[in-house]
Amino acid sequence: VMRRNPFGMDICCRKGSRSPLQELYNPTQVSLSNTAILHQIRRDQVTDTCRASSVSSRKRRVLTPNDLKHLVVDEDHEMIYCYVPKVACTNWKRVMMVLTGRGKYSDPMEIPANEAHVSSNLKTLNQYSIPEINHRLKNYMKFLFVREPFERLVSAYRNKFTQKYNTSFHKRYGTKIVRRQRKNATQEALRKGDDVKFEEFVAYLIDPHTQREEPFNEHWQTVYSLCHPCHIHYDLIGKYETLEEDSNYILQLAGVGSYLKFPTYAKSTRTTDEMTTEFFQNISSEHQTQLYEVYKLDFLMFNYSVPSYLKLE
Repeated sequence: VMRRNPFGMDICCRKGSRSPLQELYNPTQVSLSNTAILHQIRRDQVTDTCRASSVSSRKRRVLTPNDLKHLVVDEDHEMIYCYVPKVACTNWKRVMMVLTGRGKYSDPMEIPANEAHVSSNLKTLNQYSIPEINHRLKNYMKFLFVREPFERLVSAYRNKFTQKYNTSFHKRYGTKIVRRQRKNATQEALRKGDDVKFEEFVAYLIDPHTQREEPFNEHWQTVYSLCHPCHIHYDLIGKYETLEEDSNYILQLAGVGSYLKFPTYAKSTRTTDEMTTEFFQNISSEHQTQLYEVYKLDFLMFNYSVPSYLKLE
């Protein structure tokens, strides 16, 4: 996978207009150039973290097509979006369906959530040949959205383990977590797996056995492992905390900002910092420290400070 300076002149022009990549690195509008500085700082943070971590690990691996299944391609606007579950990915997938649907959809919020997650509705980078992959990585604007790692983790736990309707998660992961982490579990708990405690979930995540057995589920996998920011040069790193501004900035760069806005909705069930603090109160400092190690690169890379509620050893 190639990394190169995006200022190169070989960025092709889309339908006679400027590509999002050109608009990002050489903005024609002043309003866009101020935001560009913020994103440059975020890019630099990722680069610095990658450099520091590769020095310590010395492991440089080549990406396989399987590594690219989270990268959604928009041919018409020359953009690639790496989706991260629990970071507004349903709404971003809806927006990508509007952008790539050639007029089939006009309002993202009219697309049912479950339809946004049907894989055939969006094209991902792993479906292309190697030369096509490299061409797109080089010439398309690549972006992702990140969130405070532990807030994202609590959000995933609440969604997957405390909602009664998520029986597939209870069966696949809940039963395994209960079997491994709960002493004297009842037969019903072992069969249903629908009452996993957050402490048990954390114990499961830091258990070396879990890491060896299979990759983390995408809902709690690190952004580092889902989107490979040390191998793929992302032009824009949006944040959940500034979701609206960052999203609309991307739509502006794509030249669709005048008629397409990122969906906003006030969700009362949203996982907040206060809520996350509460969830971590019952986690031992030893387990907190081990869990922080698992997500440490995400904290460093995307400039999230160590949460004040943590009691690290």
